Amino acid sequence: MAAKKKARSKKPNRANKLQKQLESKGVKYALASYVDVHGVSKSKMVPITHLNRMMGGSELCTGAALDGVPQDISDEEISPIPDPASVIVCPWRPDVAWFASDLYCEGKKFEPCSRQIFKRVLSDAKDMGYQFNFGIEPELFLLREDETGKVVPVGERDVLAKPAYDVRSTLDSLPLLDSIVDNLQQSGFDVYSFDHEDGNGQYEIDFTYFEGLEMADRFVFFRLLVNEVANQHGCFASYMPKPFADRAGSGAHYNMSLADIKTGKNLFDSKNDSRGCDLSEIGYYFIGGILKHLPALSAVITPTVNSYKRLIKEGSMSGFTWAPVFACFGNNNRTNAVRVPLGGGRVELRAADIANNPYLGGALVLAAGLEGIREKIDPGAPHTDNMYLKTPQELAKLKVTTLPRTLEEALDAFEKDPLVTEVFGKLMKDTYLQFKRDEWASYTNHVSDWEVSKYMKFY
Repeated sequence: MAAKKKARSKKPNRANKLQKQLESKGVKYALASYVDVHGVSKSKMVPITHLNRMMGGSELCTGAALDGVPQDISDEEISPIPDPASVIVCPWRPDVAWFASDLYCEGKKFEPCSRQIFKRVLSDAKDMGYQFNFGIEPELFLLREDETGKVVPVGERDVLAKPAYDVRSTLDSLPLLDSIVDNLQQSGFDVYSFDHEDGNGQYEIDFTYFEGLEMADRFVFFRLLVNEVANQHGCFASYMPKPFADRAGSGAHYNMSLADIKTGKNLFDSKNDSRGCDLSEIGYYFIGGILKHLPALSAVITPTVNSYKRLIKEGSMSGFTWAPVFACFGNNNRTNAVRVPLGGGRVELRAADIANNPYLGGALVLAAGLEGIREKIDPGAPHTDNMYLKTPQELAKLKVTTLPRTLEEALDAFEKDPLVTEVFGKLMKDTYLQFKRDEWASYTNHVSDWEVSKYMKFY
């Protein structure tokens, strides 16, 4: 027995090995990141010499101090336990290492933890033989304050009515964009393009997809990284879905496919598709499930009061907003909420915006798609026309409905949908619902500048 015990004591501790690796890279501090209801990174800062303790859940945090974390101030604290595979050394601050973490409470998994919720649905997919491949296309505004305090685009010449793909504006903003992309590349994102979008100061940065959980982790890190790099340049990034009334809003389209967990084969890909989208039967069923639950999904993938000001047909200075309005699907046609991009093999949910919590959004969308597969929900024929131009009568004939027009309408659907309870659990569902209802009430009770301008001297 003594010999065996001695042998075990010589076995290298995984956390100690990781600590030495990070110290060799100049890391002094570690962050055990978890998220609030918004998907914003939260953490304590731990000296790298205490990494072993942190990996064991030593850091306690009061959930009641955070938005949408269902705890009372009298409850036992939550404890983030880092996922060692998720570690990223922050390129803009190379003395800090960031870890995605799961929340525990009193030594047990904290059921309402956003990351744990997603992991449970990913486990369901695995039980069905699937790996969830997940890509998110983030759009955001890069802005600064001028000498008068007015918020303006980073690029000084970024003033066009139709600024999409504008080279001059992009070149003006390139010092900041180059720094962002360089930091992303150093973090393993594999950025393959970025471009100026339809709003002044608005950019999309595209990078490769990942397995579902890693994508959600990286999306949280992405927003943190862009914020910090922009701040170093005297600018800021806005993840407000619709910061300017006369400009396009910022989406974060979900691109999804399922792969065979044993072979890695893309199960959505088909070159024998009679409907013309190069999509398999499983892919269509996945879409069917999403469309069935899309009103409830909206409360999570378009999670703010402001989100619904993006989901309109017109209102951008360049004409159409490019945002989804109708609960329907089609081929490469961007006027559908769900589309199958050119070449097939994946499904894109265009309704999701940049403010979403990717763990909660990913969990609910994947669960809806899996239900579609289990129940063989057929979404019908793809819509290939410009849906923006359809009359209400034509839409009714096609049985095409609109997405929720307000956060309140989405929350009503969220509350009634049994899939939400199944995925979130009752506690997280009730907490999310109450938090967002309070947000809506605060908005409706606010007297806006528009109201003052319209009614102050109207009578």
